[in-house]
Amino acid sequence: MAARGSRFPRQRQVLLFLFLFWELCLAGSKFARYSVTEETERGSFVANLAKELGLGVEALAAKRTRVVSDGNKQRLLLDFHTGDLLTNEKLDREKLCGSTEPCILYFQILMDNPFQIYRAELRIVDINDHSPTFQDKEMILKIPEITAVGAAFRLQRALDSDAGRNGVQNYTISPNSPFHITIHDSDEGVIYPELVLDKPLDWEEEREFRLTLTAFDGGSPPRSGTATVHILVLDINDNAPQFSQELYQTQAPENSPVGLPLVKVSAEDVDSGVNAEVSYSFFDASEDIRATFQINPFSGEIVLKALLDYELVKSYKLNIQAVDGGGLSARCTVLVHVLDINDNSPELIISSLVNEVVENSPETVLAVFRINDRDSGENGKTVCYIQENLPFLLRPSVDNFYILMTEGALDRETRSQYNITVTVTDTGTPRLMTQHTITVQVSDVNDNAPAFTQSSYTLFVHEKNSPALHIGTISATDSDSGSNAHITYSLLPTHDPQLDLASLISINADNGQLFALRALDYEALQTFEFRVGATDQGSPALSSQALVRVQVLDANDNAPFVLYPLQNASAPFTELLPRAAEPGYLVTKVVAVDRDSGQNAWLSFQLLKATEPGLFSVWAHNGEVRTSRLLSERDAPKHRLLLLVKDNGDPPRSASVTLHVLLVDGFSQPFLPLPEVARDPAQDEDELTLYLVIALASVSSLFLLSVLLFVGVRLCRRSRASSLGGCSVPEGHFPGHLVDVSGAGTLSQSLQYEVCLTGDSQSNEFRFMKPVFTNILNQNSDGPSEDYPPFPSILGM
Repeated sequence: MAARGSRFPRQRQVLLFLFLFWELCLAGSKFARYSVTEETERGSFVANLAKELGLGVEALAAKRTRVVSDGNKQRLLLDFHTGDLLTNEKLDREKLCGSTEPCILYFQILMDNPFQIYRAELRIVDINDHSPTFQDKEMILKIPEITAVGAAFRLQRALDSDAGRNGVQNYTISPNSPFHITIHDSDEGVIYPELVLDKPLDWEEEREFRLTLTAFDGGSPPRSGTATVHILVLDINDNAPQFSQELYQTQAPENSPVGLPLVKVSAEDVDSGVNAEVSYSFFDASEDIRATFQINPFSGEIVLKALLDYELVKSYKLNIQAVDGGGLSARCTVLVHVLDINDNSPELIISSLVNEVVENSPETVLAVFRINDRDSGENGKTVCYIQENLPFLLRPSVDNFYILMTEGALDRETRSQYNITVTVTDTGTPRLMTQHTITVQVSDVNDNAPAFTQSSYTLFVHEKNSPALHIGTISATDSDSGSNAHITYSLLPTHDPQLDLASLISINADNGQLFALRALDYEALQTFEFRVGATDQGSPALSSQALVRVQVLDANDNAPFVLYPLQNASAPFTELLPRAAEPGYLVTKVVAVDRDSGQNAWLSFQLLKATEPGLFSVWAHNGEVRTSRLLSERDAPKHRLLLLVKDNGDPPRSASVTLHVLLVDGFSQPFLPLPEVARDPAQDEDELTLYLVIALASVSSLFLLSVLLFVGVRLCRRSRASSLGGCSVPEGHFPGHLVDVSGAGTLSQSLQYEVCLTGDSQSNEFRFMKPVFTNILNQNSDGPSEDYPPFPSILGM
């Protein structure tokens, strides 16, 4: 009993070990089947993987569960919030599988931690979304009139892209005709319609029939398609063509050129004449066959019309029909087998990829990918490897999956980037190869501060610049990588309280471009300085500073301004010139300034226009107006000079100066009303009249007030004035200040007048006024000259 008790635990341990071993073997080979109806919208529910796999939704995300479909398209997706497996696109069974039924798509479910693969299939359930169609909308049958009742004529079948019950299920022919339709199944599982003769034909009574052939599928509701059957009744052709063999077989490599002869069919007819002339054609051929092959209707030779592809179609079945001149026909079958050649390179399909590894990390999975070759046999076998002397490993997994991972910890200071070339070759002849390079970056810690390319920058900007003008760029570099090398630029606070830096300059935080926010004025601000900072995005962040000096360049934006003579006075400025002046006599000097600097402020003077050309000249550099020759009696007494003051900017700016020069015999004579300087009468008539009226009214009022004051003082001495019987000279005289009467100039002499009143006048009327000249400079006359009348004449009295 003791021996038996010790043997049973040992047997249980062996059974337990075998059970665990079997579970591990099946971990990568579990197979699940799902189905979905075609044409369902994207995001349709397929299954709940969390329930199917016995896992929670969080476990799916933690295990990095992925769905990988065969081929390059990802037709399914996994919702990690619900664990549902959803369609990623609207699935069309006909496009995916053609006539193949059932239509099954294979895919895998991958999980990491630990790595597991579950194989699954998705069946696309067909719906009735296509109607039956006939290749030829009109079929022509030639039936001899001697055909016996009950003879059957096979018709072209209708094609339906749907499969199963939704495919073609029945045929009907238009009623009240000498024919009916019967249905026959072929060895390929499709049905063909046959036209059966119900009563004898008589060519003399009716020579042709047009019948409507209708094909119905088995959908709900059913769909249908129609074609016309044109029956020609022939007279006496009792021998149909006969093929030399019922089945022809041939082979063609998939790289066969277009036009290559494949096989030649032959049929003979023992009849004579037209009834023995045989023509060959495809019978009940699909569009794909008609596009790929071509038959000579006279010789029966079949040639290649398009390139073959073994991966798409591995063999073709051609139905050939031979028809004689009397309408009798025979059929044979041609099988074309496509031979595979090594014309497809291996495909590398990446399921997951990690391009960055932190240095000193342990073994890390970088990529999971699958190898596929569309060829078959030896042409489809593959070998995968990476280059040597790299700290990475390539491990194979199930179903042609491979895992690329690090061999150990990486050191960025030794090498910051690796380019891993994954090479896949097949074993065909010749061998085809596919390479895919995976770049792996080794991330770093933030141990380097940004460094400016210059310790200080000097930028120049022209004044009157447009707002938001780019004036320069500062640049800094960081030897770190990733976010540790991502630099952000900023303006640092200035210590100058008078400099509003935020209103002058802005900086692009990403590229260090500096912009002037508003137009700068050289006359207000010629230079200013500020500091900029460069900060990386490491943790902790490191930064550095640089000095930026902005110099405003002057632009010629100010025109010269004339200080002397003033041009904004109400009356033009008049200069006196003695007739005895020598050549080079200084008449006046024009004084002007310019707010600009440099050559923009260099002024030059130019005489543009003069009443007497050649009499005056202006010095270009100092603005002195001098005489160019001696004056003569012929020279006009009044002259008008137009001067131009121009700076040296580009383009230059200028201002004009108007001078009035009056010729006098000497400065000792009284300043008389000057003749009006020549002006354009049409332009200044109204303005001159207004000035004359205002001047006359002002002078008359002042003169009348002075006379009344003078009369008041003299009333107390009236008797004395009567005894004198004449005129008396007032105790005072008119002020000697400069008086501008006509608006034509300024008097440089002081004038005194005696006021003579009638002694017996009660109204103190004026009798006359007589000028008294005192303190006259350069006096050379005893009384007023003929050219300068007494003051009353100035007032028009």
